[in-house]
Amino acid sequence: MMTDRHQLRAEQARKNQEAALAAFIEKKAEFDAMLARLQRLTDDHFNARPDEINWGHVGTLDHYSSLLKRITDSAFGEGEFAG
Repeated sequence: MMTDRHQLRAEQARKNQEAALAAFIEKKAEFDAMLARLQRLTDDHFNARPDEINWGHVGTLDHYSSLLKRITDSAFGEGEFAG
């Protein structure tokens, strides 16, 4: 039989887990929204017209790619995050 103290701890743990789940779902929604915006940007060729592409566009895209690589390396335990 659980004591009142154990029941209180179990209830606090349950509430804590529910709060963590709600926060996770909120952060995932933010993440998904950012991914959707990035997908729209890439679908539109980063708002660049083919006849206007220059090395600045290449540098910008390389910068974006390097930032995304850090994220994917971290998420998948690759690159500097391999362990």
